[in-house]
Amino acid sequence: MSEAVIEMSAKGFGVVGIVDESGKLVGVITDGDMRRHMTADLLAQPVEAIMSHNPRVLSRDVLASAAMEFMEEHKITVLFLVGDAGAPVGILHIHDLLRAGVA
Repeated sequence: MSEAVIEMSAKGFGVVGIVDESGKLVGVITDGDMRRHMTADLLAQPVEAIMSHNPRVLSRDVLASAAMEFMEEHKITVLFLVGDAGAPVGILHIHDLLRAGVA
């Protein structure tokens, strides 16, 4: 878990992706997940205990307007874009879409 905290802090996205041995995204941990699980032994817990399994993702080819609609529908502010094999290729934050004028 400590690696996830370090990665999240270093990148500044407020989310970290968890991949399996094949590189497929299998879960995410958000800063909100960490706050909800805040205990004295948070860093000793395995990521599987904290992560959201089966995260909502979109294809890297999705249109920005469709991504915005998806995020609003599911009430999420950040998601991973994945390639054909389910491996993460990017992170899309709703603030990026708003700054670009997507509404």
